[in-house]
Amino acid sequence: MKKIIILLAVIGMFGLQGCEGPEGPPGPPGQDGLIGDVYEISSVSFTTGNKFSILYTFGKTIFTSDKVLVYRLSGLDNTGADIWKLIPENHFFPNGTLNFGYEFDFTYKDVRIFMIGNSLETVSTDFISNQIFRIVVLPAGMVDAVDKNNYKAVINALNIKENQI
Repeated sequence: MKKIIILLAVIGMFGLQGCEGPEGPPGPPGQDGLIGDVYEISSVSFTTGNKFSILYTFGKTIFTSDKVLVYRLSGLDNTGADIWKLIPENHFFPNGTLNFGYEFDFTYKDVRIFMIGNSLETVSTDFISNQIFRIVVLPAGMVDAVDKNNYKAVINALNIKENQI
């Protein structure tokens, strides 16, 4: 008796999988997915007047699922290529305590880049004047697919050329 019930259950499962109803109406059109964006902010100077903080407003609203990455131009390598460091970026005194650092926060319409530290007025002008930042909007589907510490890998994954920034 048990074998007959099991056999009927298996036959019923296979039979029901083949059932289809009429196709429903098409859904409303959705927004096209973003392929990512890169914004560059140059000539940024952090001062007591701006409370060591700047606010950048995106040219368009980003999706709440998107990830925002901020990179700071920290110099040039031995071939003359730009070196981009991912923020947050911290600098420490020789004894291991925090000297200063860069951090950021963002919403779907802007990003705020700011410095942290105890005596920001004493930080070398090399780190507070004429800074260049690149803000990368990374679509949610790419967040885990790329090494975010590697600026070139992120830009290549987004298929963005240097002259498009």
